[in-house]
Amino acid sequence: QVQLVESGGGLVQAGGSLRLSCAASGRTFNNGAMAWFRQAPGKDREFVATITWSGGRPYYADSVKDRFTFSRDNAKNTADLQMNSLKPEDTAVYYCAVRMRPVLNTPVVTTRGYDFWGRGTQITVSS
Repeated sequence: QVQLVESGGGLVQAGGSLRLSCAASGRTFNNGAMAWFRQAPGKDREFVATITWSGGRPYYADSVKDRFTFSRDNAKNTADLQMNSLKPEDTAVYYCAVRMRPVLNTPVVTTRGYDFWGRGTQITVSS
């Protein structure tokens, strides 16, 4: 069984930075992808960023592009999300997700495209 453990959440002022980490265990991750989603109160879970295990550049939602950086360490099965220039609208619970199926031509940005999820970590950005 795959386990995903997120860490690094917290409270930060607008303009500040935080770094989230996700550690994956339980399976061999050769194909597929890892992603971050977030869910604000009263809203649907939305895509933030994704990266494949096999290589290639990360893909970001427009709302976080140029502010967030997604990196992975295949040897450790970990992935980090560096979040800079945070805004109050970034406040949400952030979830790490893993897709075990291969990624074809386009980045996978829907929740149903991922097979396992972490429990989430709260990010609160104060104005």
